Amino acid sequence: MTGKAVRSGVVSVGRLYCDLIFTDIPRLPTFGTEVYAGGFGIHAGGGACITAAHLAAQGRASHLSSFLPSGPFGPSMKAEIKAAGVHLDLSRAADPELALQVTAALVGADDRAFVTNRAGPAAPRLRAEALREAGITHMHIGELATLIEMPELLNLAHAAGLTVSLDCSWDESIEATDAAQLIAAVDVFLPNAAEAARLIDMGIPAPFAPLTVIKDGANGASAWRGGRETHVAAERVIPVDTTGAGDAFNAGFLHAWLDGRELSDCLSAGNHAGARAIGMRGGFGPLTAPETVGLETAP
Repeated sequence: MTGKAVRSGVVSVGRLYCDLIFTDIPRLPTFGTEVYAGGFGIHAGGGACITAAHLAAQGRASHLSSFLPSGPFGPSMKAEIKAAGVHLDLSRAADPELALQVTAALVGADDRAFVTNRAGPAAPRLRAEALREAGITHMHIGELATLIEMPELLNLAHAAGLTVSLDCSWDESIEATDAAQLIAAVDVFLPNAAEAARLIDMGIPAPFAPLTVIKDGANGASAWRGGRETHVAAERVIPVDTTGAGDAFNAGFLHAWLDGRELSDCLSAGNHAGARAIGMRGGFGPLTAPETVGLETAP
């Protein structure tokens, strides 16, 4: 046979947000005070959406299962997602009576903070037949809160023969009794270092899942599987906007993992995707730009 092998598809499941991104924040505001941003942008966001866009940019058939918003930002968000190469056949229109799901992202030189409004259900109901017909072999769940709200996603994925990955995302409302068993049931769990530390503080023992990958920003990323740790250092990067860097990492890691590559190669691919995301504004920005965007050049 000749030609390139066709890669299997991924469905990313989770909430779709309108991200209002304020960059170059000198400090986080406190009640009764005001700060001024050096830059501002409006983008489609949410972990599932950003991961889906980065998967599509790597040549993976990428589907998003979210509720598409109505209102003033709806058409532009839908157009942005489609332009990124993400399929919306498994998404549905949101109830127009619901409030818009919005995240205000405040991005400083070294860290960021978020304020988010959630509304309505996390994602549409999916059918195993539709997933198989679309050629999907993997499900990525964009945040732990989505899986807690929709635990049936695990049974659905298993019925359709899919592997499952899960990001954590910071959510102070999550209880250990809700989270531990669900995390242990996925194939790949991808929290960041702060989220992993909070899970441990909640009494959930590490390494959480059969394959756990912890993202630690400039310190790189580590994976635990079968009692062994693999660590890969981060790429040097000039940060522009750190929004969605962890979700981009997920895409790079999963794309390599689904291709059966070595764990160290998967971590390197995740680090590269995260570094690329940090070098542009928005969660997925102009992903057709050269891959050197935002990376430091050696002297």
